[in-house]
Amino acid sequence: MNKRDSAILNDLQRHRVMSRDDIVSLHFNNLKDPIKACNNVLKRMRRDGYIEAKLDHQPYLYFLSPSPIKKDSQKIPHFLAIVDFYKQASKLRKPKQFIVEPKYGKGYMEPDVFMNWNDSPFFVEIQRTLYSEKVMNEKINRYENYYRSGLWKEESWQPKDKKVFPFIILISDTRYSIDSNLKVFQAPSLNDFISTLHDRKSG
Repeated sequence: MNKRDSAILNDLQRHRVMSRDDIVSLHFNNLKDPIKACNNVLKRMRRDGYIEAKLDHQPYLYFLSPSPIKKDSQKIPHFLAIVDFYKQASKLRKPKQFIVEPKYGKGYMEPDVFMNWNDSPFFVEIQRTLYSEKVMNEKINRYENYYRSGLWKEESWQPKDKKVFPFIILISDTRYSIDSNLKVFQAPSLNDFISTLHDRKSG
């Protein structure tokens, strides 16, 4: 198995599911005919038993073999949205860490992503559906519980000189009314979030 094969498997392990076009974007974009090259590699990896495919979706969806999720899972669109966020981040600067659905314990938040990116830690929430104000407040309260616990100070990614709590990015087309002492940024996409930061600096 070559280095690129291993990188594809690592991405599938991280994201649970990826489309053919996601894999092209991350691993074949520098080639003359990236789609053909990707199709050939994925066909070989399927034949060798490393990956599985969902063939009734265009483009095909790919999973590790055995697949960690069902091929008809209702969470597939959510995981694909996380992959899309990862691609946006990687185009700007590849994250040092990108953990999908990390667990922090009962009573604490369950973010879609923790990432160490651009020398800063972030919790990322990717909302594809509309949440009620009550549900959103409960979600933010779990972040505040984690902040008050102080457990974040013990994370391995913490810089040695100063302990920092991750920024929270809420990716959603809906803007919520959030009352919190924590830094919560809201934007339809990561690119919009970056644009907002640039506007603040220039203003």
